[in-house]
Amino acid sequence: MFTTIFVKPIFNLLVFIYTILPGHNFGLAIIIFTIIIRLLMWPLVKRQLHQAKVMRQIQPELKRIKKEAKGNRQKEAQLQMELYRERGINPFASIVTLIPQIIILIALFSGLNRVVHDPHAIVNFAYPGLQHMAWMQQVAHNIHLFDNTLFGVVNLTKSALGKGGVYWPAMVIVIASAVTQYYMSKQLMPQQKNARKLRDILKAAGEGQQADQAEVNAAVGRGTRFLFPAFIFIFTVNYAAALSLYWFMGNLVAVIQQYIVLREDETEMEALAEDGKPTKDVKAIPEAEVITPPKKTKNKKKKSNKRRKR
Repeated sequence: MFTTIFVKPIFNLLVFIYTILPGHNFGLAIIIFTIIIRLLMWPLVKRQLHQAKVMRQIQPELKRIKKEAKGNRQKEAQLQMELYRERGINPFASIVTLIPQIIILIALFSGLNRVVHDPHAIVNFAYPGLQHMAWMQQVAHNIHLFDNTLFGVVNLTKSALGKGGVYWPAMVIVIASAVTQYYMSKQLMPQQKNARKLRDILKAAGEGQQADQAEVNAAVGRGTRFLFPAFIFIFTVNYAAALSLYWFMGNLVAVIQQYIVLREDETEMEALAEDGKPTKDVKAIPEAEVITPPKKTKNKKKKSNKRRKR
């Protein structure tokens, strides 16, 4: 069922691009395919990036809440959730964006895996409508016409590490995918001054100081900047360079998208908030919370004027 619903449609979109592309270069088809996928996901990505920017902006307010709570975790969590609602932040928004990306990655991995083990899958796994196209019929009769390279430089069916040792053209793509993943993660990290490392927090906790969970979570989050690139390197270095190329191009487009969104004007970003709710203003404060000057001051002035007349 997963193959029918996800793998085949995604793989056939790639095959369709490859078929209609002048020159029929498989590497260029993967690049165009990746750009199309990222553009289709733009609405979800933009909302996620907006929330990431707001999270960076509210760091001073989170620190203020921490001071007001004075160690009361329940009160601190309640105030944080109120702040999130006011600023239109959904803690689970990133999951909504992550799920489609994982599905596409797995589906593409499955489709490319077929081509790596059997080049004829470029034809056999395609829909009948694509199989009857002129170029696909030529490839079906002569599989050597299938150009599985990136501009004739990188063999996309070979892995960076294999039986023959290091295949450096593929290794360059793998390293580039890890580097772009690092910068993509770094763009979304909240900018905190005097932020302590996880090692320093644990050391202070060992000396008897109580560790703040929010500070621990932030330190762990900063550590993922290095964890994800390392994971991607380990995952892609032993697989065909076609997957590394997809990951690299996806990261590159994401870095550009994040740069565009994160540098937008703050007022424009506030208008894109999920719930469209502005932050609290004076009009929203109940009357009981508004401190008005006492009226007795006027009476005192009147009495003083009477005394002067006398």
